[in-house]
Amino acid sequence: MTDAVTVTDLVVHRGRREVLHGLTFAVPPGQVTGLLGPSGSGKTTLMRALVGVQRVRAGEVTVLGEPAGSPGLRSRVGYVTQAPSVYPDLTVRENARHFAALYGRTARDADAALADVGLAGAGGQLVGDLSGGQRGRASLACALVGRPEVLVLDEPTVGLDPVLRVELWARFADLAAAGTTLLVSSHVMDEAARCDRLLLLRDGELLADSTPDRLRAESGTADLDEAFLRVVRAREEVAA
Repeated sequence: MTDAVTVTDLVVHRGRREVLHGLTFAVPPGQVTGLLGPSGSGKTTLMRALVGVQRVRAGEVTVLGEPAGSPGLRSRVGYVTQAPSVYPDLTVRENARHFAALYGRTARDADAALADVGLAGAGGQLVGDLSGGQRGRASLACALVGRPEVLVLDEPTVGLDPVLRVELWARFADLAAAGTTLLVSSHVMDEAARCDRLLLLRDGELLADSTPDRLRAESGTADLDEAFLRVVRAREEVAA
């Protein structure tokens, strides 16, 4: 297997509206791939397709050599949604240990996952009493404890202070270095520089599949925000 994820001619409709327009790309293993684009660009719909919970109109999505959503992928793919997916009436530690047990991991693994997301000191708190950012990190810990081969993260740094954002991105880099494939969505362009590869989405179309350095070079600017704008303008000029 060369690529961890392959997407071919992916078309998704929501209601009567087509929201993804024939996307094709591949994601190599052991890298952090950023899904960048403004709100409404199709990032979440694409991520749902990658984990097999989105009905697709046409095209193929393959993850770790199997069709997305296959039963064999359930223990191999982690997914952290924008909305926290933890139990509010359990403590942070109880949540982490519950998910650890589901994955056949130990209580020590659960505690290590909490430490990885900066919640080691909050293990005894009820999730329902946490801030939004803390609940998001609790969800991330519950995904990390399973040690997935592919980790799909939908805007995991929303609501976090700058220090925690830097620490989480450092953790993502460590996971990739150890062989995990990460797909991380964001609408904050300064996070793009922390990715190995970038998929730039706008209005359900893939505008660029590149690296931060190549995108800068091809657009003629060191500013990734400006680089994205130049890609958009170039596409608009072609369409016109």
